[in-house]
Amino acid sequence: MRSTSASEEVASARRTLVAGVGNIFQSDDAFGVEVVRLLAGRSWPDGVEIADFGIRGIHLAYELLDGCDLLILIDAAARGADPGTVTVLEIGPDDGVGGGPDGAPAGVMDAHGLAPDQVFAAIDSLGARPARTLLVACEPADVRDGMGLSDQVREALPHAVRAVEEILRQEGVHGDLQAG
Repeated sequence: MRSTSASEEVASARRTLVAGVGNIFQSDDAFGVEVVRLLAGRSWPDGVEIADFGIRGIHLAYELLDGCDLLILIDAAARGADPGTVTVLEIGPDDGVGGGPDGAPAGVMDAHGLAPDQVFAAIDSLGARPARTLLVACEPADVRDGMGLSDQVREALPHAVRAVEEILRQEGVHGDLQAG
Protein backbone atom coordinates (compact mmCIF):
# COMPACT_ATOMS: atom_id res chain seq x y z
CA MET A 1 0.00 0.00 0.00
CA ARG A 2 1.31 3.44 -0.94
CA SER A 3 1.11 6.16 1.66
CA THR A 4 0.29 9.71 0.64
CA SER A 5 1.81 12.88 1.97
CA ALA A 6 -0.26 15.76 3.27
CA SER A 7 0.60 17.81 0.16
CA GLU A 8 -0.61 14.99 -2.12
CA GLU A 9 -3.88 14.77 -0.19
CA VAL A 10 -4.40 18.54 -0.47
CA ALA A 11 -3.57 18.45 -4.19
CA SER A 12 -5.98 15.58 -4.78
CA ALA A 13 -8.78 17.40 -2.95
CA ARG A 14 -8.40 20.43 -5.21
CA ARG A 15 -10.69 20.93 -8.18
CA THR A 16 -9.19 22.09 -11.46
CA LEU A 17 -11.37 22.85 -14.46
CA VAL A 18 -9.81 23.16 -17.92
CA ALA A 19 -12.54 24.79 -19.99
CA GLY A 20 -12.44 25.30 -23.73
CA VAL A 21 -14.78 27.95 -25.09
CA GLY A 22 -15.55 29.24 -28.54
CA ASN A 23 -17.82 28.97 -31.54
CA ILE A 24 -16.90 26.16 -33.96
CA PHE A 25 -18.81 27.97 -36.71
CA GLN A 26 -16.55 31.04 -36.58
CA SER A 27 -13.21 29.71 -37.80
CA ASP A 28 -10.45 30.47 -35.27
CA ASP A 29 -12.95 31.08 -32.47
CA ALA A 30 -12.99 27.25 -32.19
CA PHE A 31 -9.46 27.32 -30.74
CA GLY A 32 -10.48 26.55 -27.14
CA VAL A 33 -12.75 23.71 -28.24
CA GLU A 34 -9.95 22.16 -30.29
CA VAL A 35 -7.40 22.37 -27.46
CA VAL A 36 -9.69 20.59 -24.98
CA ARG A 37 -10.45 17.95 -27.62
CA LEU A 38 -6.71 17.20 -27.73
CA LEU A 39 -6.52 17.09 -23.91
CA ALA A 40 -9.72 15.10 -23.35
CA GLY A 41 -8.35 11.73 -24.48
CA ARG A 42 -5.78 11.64 -21.71
CA SER A 43 -5.97 10.22 -18.23
CA TRP A 44 -6.12 12.87 -15.50
CA PRO A 45 -6.06 12.52 -11.72
CA ASP A 46 -9.19 12.96 -9.64
CA GLY A 47 -10.11 16.59 -9.32
CA VAL A 48 -9.07 17.57 -12.87
CA GLU A 49 -11.86 18.04 -15.39
CA ILE A 50 -11.34 18.79 -19.08
CA ALA A 51 -14.52 20.17 -20.67
CA ASP A 52 -15.73 21.71 -23.92
CA PHE A 53 -18.20 24.47 -23.12
CA GLY A 54 -18.31 25.85 -26.66
CA ILE A 55 -20.71 28.79 -26.61
CA ARG A 56 -22.55 27.52 -23.53
CA GLY A 57 -21.11 30.09 -21.14
CA ILE A 58 -24.04 29.79 -18.75
CA HIS A 59 -23.17 26.11 -18.29
CA LEU A 60 -19.62 27.12 -17.42
CA ALA A 61 -20.98 29.58 -14.84
CA TYR A 62 -23.18 26.86 -13.32
CA GLU A 63 -20.24 24.43 -13.28
CA LEU A 64 -18.19 26.97 -11.34
CA LEU A 65 -20.90 27.19 -8.68
CA ASP A 66 -19.68 23.79 -7.44
CA GLY A 67 -16.42 25.45 -6.46
CA CYS A 68 -13.13 25.50 -8.28
CA ASP A 69 -9.59 26.06 -7.08
CA LEU A 70 -8.11 26.60 -10.54
CA LEU A 71 -9.88 27.48 -13.77
CA ILE A 72 -7.83 27.25 -16.95
CA LEU A 73 -9.91 28.95 -19.61
CA ILE A 74 -8.85 28.35 -23.22
CA ASP A 75 -10.10 30.77 -25.84
CA ALA A 76 -9.24 32.75 -28.95
CA ALA A 77 -8.56 36.35 -27.93
CA ALA A 78 -7.58 39.25 -30.15
CA ARG A 79 -4.81 41.05 -28.29
CA GLY A 80 -2.94 42.63 -31.20
CA ALA A 81 -0.23 39.95 -31.52
CA ASP A 82 0.62 37.91 -34.60
CA PRO A 83 -2.03 35.29 -35.46
CA GLY A 84 -1.27 32.00 -33.72
CA THR A 85 0.50 33.63 -30.76
CA VAL A 86 -0.34 31.73 -27.55
CA THR A 87 -0.35 33.74 -24.35
CA VAL A 88 -1.04 32.71 -20.75
CA LEU A 89 -2.59 35.41 -18.59
CA GLU A 90 -3.67 35.36 -14.97
CA ILE A 91 -7.08 36.93 -14.51
CA GLY A 92 -7.76 38.41 -11.12
CA PRO A 93 -10.95 39.87 -9.72
CA ASP A 94 -9.65 43.41 -10.24
CA ASP A 95 -8.66 42.98 -13.89
CA GLY A 96 -11.84 44.58 -15.18
CA VAL A 97 -13.11 41.26 -16.50
CA GLY A 98 -16.63 40.39 -15.61
CA GLY A 99 -18.50 43.61 -15.25
CA GLY A 100 -19.83 46.57 -17.07
CA PRO A 101 -18.39 50.09 -16.97
CA ASP A 102 -16.68 50.96 -13.70
CA GLY A 103 -16.96 47.34 -12.54
CA ALA A 104 -20.74 47.41 -12.38
CA PRO A 105 -22.41 44.09 -13.09
CA ALA A 106 -23.00 43.35 -16.76
CA GLY A 107 -26.52 43.69 -18.08
CA VAL A 108 -28.97 41.05 -19.26
CA MET A 109 -27.31 37.79 -20.24
CA ASP A 110 -28.01 35.59 -23.23
CA ALA A 111 -27.68 32.05 -21.85
CA HIS A 112 -26.64 30.66 -25.23
CA GLY A 113 -24.01 33.27 -26.04
CA LEU A 114 -22.49 34.12 -22.69
CA ALA A 115 -18.98 35.43 -23.34
CA PRO A 116 -16.20 34.77 -20.82
CA ASP A 117 -16.46 38.29 -19.35
CA GLN A 118 -20.17 37.72 -18.78
CA VAL A 119 -19.41 34.35 -17.16
CA PHE A 120 -17.12 36.14 -14.70
CA ALA A 121 -19.82 38.74 -14.02
CA ALA A 122 -22.33 35.96 -13.31
CA ILE A 123 -20.04 34.02 -10.99
CA ASP A 124 -18.90 37.21 -9.24
CA SER A 125 -22.52 38.11 -8.52
CA LEU A 126 -23.04 34.62 -7.08
CA GLY A 127 -19.79 34.63 -5.11
CA ALA A 128 -18.36 31.66 -6.99
CA ARG A 129 -15.20 32.98 -8.67
CA PRO A 130 -12.44 30.33 -8.74
CA ALA A 131 -9.51 30.83 -6.37
CA ARG A 132 -7.26 31.28 -9.43
CA THR A 133 -8.05 31.79 -13.11
CA LEU A 134 -5.62 31.48 -16.00
CA LEU A 135 -6.44 32.22 -19.61
CA VAL A 136 -4.60 30.35 -22.37
CA ALA A 137 -5.34 32.63 -25.30
CA CYS A 138 -4.50 32.41 -28.98
CA GLU A 139 -4.45 35.37 -31.34
CA PRO A 140 -6.95 34.54 -34.10
CA ALA A 141 -6.35 35.18 -37.78
CA ASP A 142 -10.00 34.86 -38.83
CA VAL A 143 -13.23 34.72 -36.80
CA ARG A 144 -15.65 35.12 -39.68
CA ASP A 145 -18.36 32.54 -40.29
CA GLY A 146 -16.85 29.27 -41.43
CA MET A 147 -15.52 26.02 -40.08
CA GLY A 148 -11.89 25.08 -39.59
CA LEU A 149 -8.96 26.86 -38.03
CA SER A 150 -6.56 29.04 -39.98
CA ASP A 151 -3.10 27.56 -40.56
CA GLN A 152 -1.54 29.85 -37.93
CA VAL A 153 -4.03 28.87 -35.23
CA ARG A 154 -3.93 25.16 -36.12
CA GLU A 155 -0.12 25.27 -35.75
CA ALA A 156 -0.59 26.88 -32.31
CA LEU A 157 -2.61 23.95 -30.91
CA PRO A 158 0.41 21.95 -29.66
CA HIS A 159 1.82 25.09 -28.03
CA ALA A 160 -1.44 25.61 -26.15
CA VAL A 161 -1.56 21.96 -25.08
CA ARG A 162 1.99 22.28 -23.72
CA ALA A 163 1.03 25.50 -21.92
CA VAL A 164 -1.85 23.72 -20.17
CA GLU A 165 0.40 20.77 -19.31
CA GLU A 166 2.99 23.14 -17.83
CA ILE A 167 0.37 24.97 -15.76
CA LEU A 168 -0.88 21.65 -14.39
CA ARG A 169 2.68 20.50 -13.62
CA GLN A 170 3.35 23.76 -11.76
CA GLU A 171 0.15 23.18 -9.79
CA GLY A 172 1.33 19.68 -8.85
CA VAL A 173 -1.08 17.84 -11.13
CA HIS A 174 0.47 14.90 -12.92
CA GLY A 175 -1.77 13.12 -15.40
CA ASP A 176 -1.00 11.03 -18.45
CA LEU A 177 0.62 14.01 -20.16
CA GLN A 178 2.11 11.93 -22.99
CA ALA A 179 -1.01 10.02 -24.10
CA GLY A 180 -3.55 11.18 -26.58
